[in-house]
Amino acid sequence: MNPFLLLGLDRFNPAQGGVRGMRIAATGLLIVMAAVFLIARSLEASDNGWGFLRAFAEAAMVGGLADWFAVTALFRHPLGLPIPHTAIIPRNKDRIGDNLAAFLRDNFLTSSIVARRMGRIDVAAAAGRFLANPVSGGRLRSGASRLVADVLEALDPERLGSMVRYGIAARVRALSVAPLLGQALTAAIAENRHVPMVDGIIVWAGKTLDANEALIRGIVNQRAGAILRWTGLDEKLANAILGGLHKLLTEMAADPDHPVRAKSEEALRSLAERMQNDPELQARIETVKEEIIDNPAVDRWMEGLWESARAALLKAARDPETTLAGRFGDALRQLGTTLQTEPRLRHTINQFTRRATVGAIDSYGDHIVRLVSDTIRGWDANTITVRLESAVGRDLQYIRINGTVVGGLVGLAIHLLDRVV
Repeated sequence: MNPFLLLGLDRFNPAQGGVRGMRIAATGLLIVMAAVFLIARSLEASDNGWGFLRAFAEAAMVGGLADWFAVTALFRHPLGLPIPHTAIIPRNKDRIGDNLAAFLRDNFLTSSIVARRMGRIDVAAAAGRFLANPVSGGRLRSGASRLVADVLEALDPERLGSMVRYGIAARVRALSVAPLLGQALTAAIAENRHVPMVDGIIVWAGKTLDANEALIRGIVNQRAGAILRWTGLDEKLANAILGGLHKLLTEMAADPDHPVRAKSEEALRSLAERMQNDPELQARIETVKEEIIDNPAVDRWMEGLWESARAALLKAARDPETTLAGRFGDALRQLGTTLQTEPRLRHTINQFTRRATVGAIDSYGDHIVRLVSDTIRGWDANTITVRLESAVGRDLQYIRINGTVVGGLVGLAIHLLDRVV
């Protein structure tokens, strides 16, 4: 029978790399010991010195075969015989997977361990260094850019766009607009930021008056009596009305303390107060908001907004060098510098990162270890045998070599002791 077949050398896998060479070396040493034993045994009668060599080779074969049996029994049945307590790893792969998952959970994925490890990692400073001095053409940047671009291109644009529009609309619907507008108007009046708005209204009113002068004259002419029209007083009345309105607008534009401006500011303050406290006005504003959201033109506008944002993201992801060279890149570099120079901001970000990581471990740690266990359970026995043997096979073959040498030395010592006694 082929000795290589007996010793399991027919089961080589190219993926095992150096394991095959060590297995051949261990088996070759065992064969050499068997040859030495046969030679020494045949020559022992002619010279007692051959007895020592025979004892060494005999014990070496025993040690080598015992270790070969032990190593082989881990992964398969020696000689294909179903000997009890052999093929240990294939038979117990599910238990091995469960124990490995439990080991990961108890020693790596506990909240205290993760929090302690995260406490020694300065995530904000590392991010700041990367943003402030990004390595041109670095693998991290190019890999992240490729990943973002692939994800954006893989997602269905229409479906994603609908989700974005629905999300924006839902957030706007849930937002109470009237109180926010009232607060913004109150703050603007307190800081005199409403003055340009009032000036703009005055300018708009002047332009509107000029554009509708003929309409105003026609209304005055229609409302005037026949006597006024016959005497031509309707024209003078129209001129007086238009002149008075122009004079009023001119004075309001030139005088910041004009009484009409003061009245308009008072009206704005009243409007701001009502938007914050008047339920009826708030309801009317909410109705207008809903009508605007439901308008098809607004939906098309949000769709175009999303398409523009998606195109900009894809462009930035495909060409990170160009993106980082513009204003966006300057902003990122400024952010990186700030992260490195502001201890309070860095502490806040690190604290948030640590809490988020610990929270994720608390929520999903069991799912992670279950993934390990389920993955190993899904492997067939041959797969897990090959993978484990590839990982530790070289050391196991060294055990066979050591067993052969140590067994031979022990046999030599026993033979020497026997001769002395």
